[in-house]
Amino acid sequence: MDSAASEKSIIALDRWLQSPAGAYVRAWEQACLDELTADIFGFNAVQIGVPMIDALAANRMPNKWQAATRTSTADELSIAAGGKQIAVALDFTELPFASQSLDLVVLPHVLEFAAEPHQVLREVERVLIPEGQLIICGFNPASMWGVRQGMGRITSSAYLPTAGEFISMPRLKDWLKLLNLGATRSHFGCYAPPFRTSQWINRFAFVEGAGQRWWPYLGAVYIVHAIKRVKGMNIIGPAWNKKPGKAPKAVPATNRNERNNQN
Repeated sequence: MDSAASEKSIIALDRWLQSPAGAYVRAWEQACLDELTADIFGFNAVQIGVPMIDALAANRMPNKWQAATRTSTADELSIAAGGKQIAVALDFTELPFASQSLDLVVLPHVLEFAAEPHQVLREVERVLIPEGQLIICGFNPASMWGVRQGMGRITSSAYLPTAGEFISMPRLKDWLKLLNLGATRSHFGCYAPPFRTSQWINRFAFVEGAGQRWWPYLGAVYIVHAIKRVKGMNIIGPAWNKKPGKAPKAVPATNRNERNNQN
């Protein structure tokens, strides 16, 4: 997939997110992202792609940006406006931010529709400060939706955008580990079967609780929370006053010959 095709596929995802199934995904992801980002502190945060999801709505950092592709239209960008600063990235593989300048980066469904997902992650690792945080949203291939998508490609009736190359959770964690981005938490959701109408999706709303309890790793969508770890760096805390330790007293050794003579 070249860069132009990647951008077109991301826009196709934006259109899919307006469907009943897309609204179902957006509602779950918005609730989960609000909970995850509310207590992440710092100064600079960026959401890359998918302006229909306001991933930083609950975050309280003073500087928040929305990065979009160069093919995004003014209408698509206006979805994310809402008084928030917007930065249009020419290419997700070359982010226009200084190294170690961001405290938080959110990637909602970017890696699976990117031409070079590894390069996107390398760029994110570059711009994150030490102990900076990354949140990734993706479709789970090990789910009913993933099976439906595979069958749809054979029958030419795909359920999700066809250009996406969905990444499994273990594979994604391996990628993150190679870049010293340690995954700390993961969340799965959207357990309803892959219906196209809101009526049928709502009828199966009861499976959310059952899925979380009985088959938690088979949700159609996952969210991974990772932290940038820097080798050799230790967080220095306050220098607490400690009581001076007592010097050990020397104990003279008894001469073995003297002991034998006394006997």
